Amino acid sequence: MDEVTISKAITESFVREFAAAMDVDVAIVGAGPSGMIAGYYLARAGAKTVIFEKQLRLGGGMPGGGMMFNRIVLQEEGKAILDEFGVRTEKYDAEHYTADALEAVSTICSRTIQAGAKIFNLISVEDVMIREDNRIAGLVLNWSAVSWSKLHVDPLAVRSKRVIDATGHECEVCRIVERKLGPILRTSTGRVLGEKSMWAEKGEADIVDNTSEVCPGLLVAGMAANAVYGSPRMGAIFGGMLLSGKKAAALAQSALSGE
Repeated sequence: MDEVTISKAITESFVREFAAAMDVDVAIVGAGPSGMIAGYYLARAGAKTVIFEKQLRLGGGMPGGGMMFNRIVLQEEGKAILDEFGVRTEKYDAEHYTADALEAVSTICSRTIQAGAKIFNLISVEDVMIREDNRIAGLVLNWSAVSWSKLHVDPLAVRSKRVIDATGHECEVCRIVERKLGPILRTSTGRVLGEKSMWAEKGEADIVDNTSEVCPGLLVAGMAANAVYGSPRMGAIFGGMLLSGKKAAALAQSALSGE
């Protein structure tokens, strides 16, 4: 077993896959539950899809469950998506189900990759590509370690027909757009409104409604949607996150089909 051969195999295969992901139908930022669910349904529908995650691990807040109790709660509609993925659930009461957070994350991740979506971790988005009519046309990327270390290293770019901000509470892509273009988002002020305090029932209802195209070429999903539109957070119930990802995929696919 030769160390150089191993190193060349890793380098050559990564560069080949990364280069292939530089011109895609949909680029998703954030490999949490909503981002991976969106990636799964888009890839399964035939869209060339890539997901960029800034952290080493995937799954967003799902692996931690509630306060590091690695269980999650879902309602009937969210359970239906986990059923489709083959994730086991347990009935808790008439309206709620529980699931193992780690089984859910690992299964969703595996199925998303197997569906054809490519996931790159440890890559951060530091800017967006903006074209005519303020359309978001791609992402500007760098290694997460570069931004964490505050190094001055020029980034690379990825072109995509649609971008989905699934970065959670921080709604990072939308904040970049706001910073670069001003109040152009489709909110009451044109800016990110910021998430409100926890209210699980309302947050779960709002998250699917808020999943939408927030400016030309840019959709928002998951907790990023509630943060952008000023809705409450909802804690460790994840059905809405899954449903939001599925809706974002449908919206993106519909837009692609119309072009």
